[in-house]
Amino acid sequence: MFAGLSFRLAPGGALLLTGANGSGKTSLLRVLATLIMPASGRLLWGIAPVEAEGAAYRAQLDFVGHQDGIKPSLTPRETLAFWAALRGAEPSRVPRLLDAALAAFALERVADWPCRWLSAGQRRRIALARLIAAPASIWLLDEPTSALDHDNQSRLENAIVEHRAFGGRVVVASHTPIAIGAATAITLDAFAPLPDHAATG
Repeated sequence: MFAGLSFRLAPGGALLLTGANGSGKTSLLRVLATLIMPASGRLLWGIAPVEAEGAAYRAQLDFVGHQDGIKPSLTPRETLAFWAALRGAEPSRVPRLLDAALAAFALERVADWPCRWLSAGQRRRIALARLIAAPASIWLLDEPTSALDHDNQSRLENAIVEHRAFGGRVVVASHTPIAIGAATAITLDAFAPLPDHAATG
């Protein structure tokens, strides 16, 4: 876990989290997603604590975690349509959003196959395509390149660059290199709290 960590993420900014297993990368993303509360300190949205603007803040988030969150009986197109509707997309926009999401991650060929037929890499690409189909201004990505080959990692990197170009914010936790442009890098190992018995000063 971590302590003494502070950062600000401006529009168009990116934060890259690295560190050993157990250093707190996923925990920090879950704090940012308001899935868990920090043991101490504050999470601010603008100048207000997030808890005071919880619904408005969470409406800005897309969180792609370790689990892809895909129902085997649905197709990729149906899955993405569900997420677009949940985000509140105007019905007239949904077909364009779905086409853009499927194209961004080269899923057109399997768009109408049941997800149970798909490989781990294809399922991961569906989870990432949700970022396009159900757009939000803050992307929280936990090991997003898992199960991706080189070409599809490049597609993800391109999507991140484009998102940032329009003012979107991105936080990526990764133990493998990822090209997302200029980013603030934080290695959480450096913020590990000292043991209770450790001497300080």
